[in-house]
Amino acid sequence: MANSASGMAVNDDCKLRFLELKAKRNFRFIVFKIDERIQQVMVERLGEPHESYDDFAACLPANECRYAVYDFDFTTNENCNKSKIFFVAWSPDTSRVRSKMLYASSKDRFKRELDGIQVELQATDPSEMSIDIIKARAL
Repeated sequence: MANSASGMAVNDDCKLRFLELKAKRNFRFIVFKIDERIQQVMVERLGEPHESYDDFAACLPANECRYAVYDFDFTTNENCNKSKIFFVAWSPDTSRVRSKMLYASSKDRFKRELDGIQVELQATDPSEMSIDIIKARAL
C-alpha cells in the first residue's frame, strides 16, 4: 500500500470519509495530515455540513502542510445549483522543508485514492485559496 516514491501509506479512514463526503454529503470538508512517525496519511478533522469556507480555511495551520478536500456549493450563471469537490494541497512557505517535500512527493498518489476530485488547488498562503479563487475555479 505504501507509495514507492515516498513510502507513504493511506489510512483506510481517509477513503471512507471521502466517500461519505462525496456520496452522502455528511461533511463539508476533510483535512488530512501525514503522520511522519508511522508514514501514513490520516484524517485530522471533519467539517460538519453547516460549516463555512472560512471555518475550513481556519483549520489549515499557518506553518504546517496539509491536504484537504472541500465540497463547494455554488450557483451557475444559468441559475443551476451545483457542487464541486476541491482538493487543496496546503504548503505554507513557513513550513519545514522536509514536510513540504514529503507532502509534494505523496500528493499524486494520495489524490488518486480519492476518486471524484474535480478541481485541484495548490496554496502556500491563504490568499491563494480565497473564496473568490474557489468560485472562479468552480465555474
